[in-house]
Amino acid sequence: MPWKVTTTMEQKVEFICEWLTQKYTITELCRVFEISRPTTYKMIARYEKSGIEGFRERTKSPNKHPNRTSEFVVKNILELKEKHSLWGAKKIKKLLFNVCSEKDIPSVVTVHNILSRHGLVKPQKRCKRVKPVFPVFDPKECNEVWSAYYKGKFLMANKIYCHPLTIADSKSRFLFTAKGHYNENLKSANTEFTKVFRKYGIPKQMHTDNGSPFCSVRAIQRFTQLSYWFIELGIMPVFSEPEHPEQNGRHERMHRDLKAACAKLRHMI
Repeated sequence: MPWKVTTTMEQKVEFICEWLTQKYTITELCRVFEISRPTTYKMIARYEKSGIEGFRERTKSPNKHPNRTSEFVVKNILELKEKHSLWGAKKIKKLLFNVCSEKDIPSVVTVHNILSRHGLVKPQKRCKRVKPVFPVFDPKECNEVWSAYYKGKFLMANKIYCHPLTIADSKSRFLFTAKGHYNENLKSANTEFTKVFRKYGIPKQMHTDNGSPFCSVRAIQRFTQLSYWFIELGIMPVFSEPEHPEQNGRHERMHRDLKAACAKLRHMI
C-alpha cells in the first residue's frame, strides 16, 4: 500500500480541524504538526479572519514597488503604440522623451515588457541560422557604405507598374530616398542618385544587389555603366553574392517596414 501524500493545504485544514475540537493544547499541536508557535498563531488568526480560503497560497510580490513604472508613463506607451502600431520598444522609448520627464522613462526592456503584457507584441518567427556568406558589409561609421536597389515592382491603380528606388546609409540606416520610377533603367537611377549626392554627400562604397542597372553578371567584375559612373565619383561599387539577400539585411528589413507602413496607409485611405 503506497504512502498517503498530503498537500500543504490539506495539512493546514487538518490542523484547524484538530484545533477546533479543543482537545489539544497549542504545544501539542505544534509538536504533532512540527510547526512553530508563531506559525500556529498566524494560521489561527488567518482562519478566524478569512476561513479556509485564507490558507490558499498568496503572491509574495509587494503591492507597491518603488521602481514600478508609473501609470502615466504606461498610458503614454500604450497611446504611442496605438498611434505607431508598427514601431517597437526602441522607437517608442525615443518618443517618450517628448511627453515624459527623463527620470521617469523606463528602459527599452521595460517598454517591451509593458507592450507584451497588453498583447501588443507579435512574436517573430525564428529563422534557421546559416553560415554567413562573405564578404560581410559591416560599416563602422556613417557614409562608409550606402545600400541601394529597386524594391520589387507593384501594380498601381492606374494599371502601371511602380519601381521604388531606395537609398540608405548602412550604418545609421537613414533612408535618403524612396523614389518611385516607371522603369529600372540608368537614366532614372542616375537622376535620383545625383539629387541624393548633392544633398547628403558621397559614400566610400555603394552596396547593391545583382539587378539592373546596378550589376550585370555578364560584365567584367559585374560592373555596369552606372558602376563606372560611381567609380568616377570616387565610390567603389560592391555587390551581394547571388541569392544571398542576408548580406544586405539592413536594407531588406527597411523594405519590410516600408512595405508594411505603405500597406497600412493604403488601408486607412
